Amino acid sequence: MNHFKTVFLRGLLTLLPIALTVYILYAGLLIFENFLGGVIKQILPPENYIPGLGFGLTLILIFTFGLMLNNFILQTLLAKLEEKLKSIPLIKAVYSPIRDLMNLFSKGQQKGLRGVVLIDWQEGGPSSIGLITRDTFEDLPQVKTEDLIAVFLPLSYGVGGVTVLIKKSKVRIIDIPVERALQLAITGWIKTDNPESIK
Repeated sequence: MNHFKTVFLRGLLTLLPIALTVYILYAGLLIFENFLGGVIKQILPPENYIPGLGFGLTLILIFTFGLMLNNFILQTLLAKLEEKLKSIPLIKAVYSPIRDLMNLFSKGQQKGLRGVVLIDWQEGGPSSIGLITRDTFEDLPQVKTEDLIAVFLPLSYGVGGVTVLIKKSKVRIIDIPVERALQLAITGWIKTDNPESIK
């Protein structure tokens, strides 16, 4: 019976991450497919619709939009539209956080994050890994933050995170990529290849 449990658990631990990865990718493909696929299905006869057409056209639309963003006039129009969106309270509450989150994890913004840090809460005590999201606060003149930085602390197993304002002297920059830091935080720093090393 113990052998059966061991084999079953080994199979589950191997298959579950693969199954979840495939499911997430499949769900993402469906979102892209249905984005334009639903509109195309209303225009074309059902027998003329090719599965994957919505997905392909959505990718083309995104790529075309990206190319158009190089146009100065369109950039100006989008900037004005963004200002309008940010002036509407309800839309601002939804749009601004999404926009900031997308900017945070873009390659260009990651270069400006100043790296990954460890926060030393007290000397000889526990530390936390985090990402510096900003080190200047010109837009908050009412807050005295000359010696503070904002650090995002991701929580384990993908359940969000918290942001703290902390003194620069309390953090240590560590030389690892942002993606690796997020991976470590999300998995709770689990390392299973040598469980005997702490004994």
